[in-house]
Amino acid sequence: MFFKPPVVSESEVEFVAIRAQGAGGQNVNKVSSAVHLRFDVRASSLPPEIQAQLLALNDRRLNKDGVIVIKAQTSRSQDQNRTDAMERLNALVAAVSKPIVVRKPTRPSLGAKRRRLESKTLRGQVKALRGPVKGIT
Repeated sequence: MFFKPPVVSESEVEFVAIRAQGAGGQNVNKVSSAVHLRFDVRASSLPPEIQAQLLALNDRRLNKDGVIVIKAQTSRSQDQNRTDAMERLNALVAAVSKPIVVRKPTRPSLGAKRRRLESKTLRGQVKALRGPVKGIT
């Protein structure tokens, strides 16, 4: 059974070009290559269950207004940073939308119980041999 997570379209996202931080020489000072991606969860076309799970996240990228803000500045190209930000947003949505698999409680088999007890007995015998020797005066 394969699960296909929903994909956020670029029409629901707002991009703002900003200047990148860190090393990069004069290019950093002149070119706005970093990107802020803003995604309003409440106004999106995602199913209500996924919206609720996104809003329940304890993530610093989610502000109190229900807007996810992702900053991408790894590349010198604005287009690559936009692509990176969209990939990170879709990965976040995919992580939240995975169905939760409930663990079915099981019991150990009779053979597993027997093997466990045998190994405990064997280990106890090994430890008993470490004690003082009895019967020698």
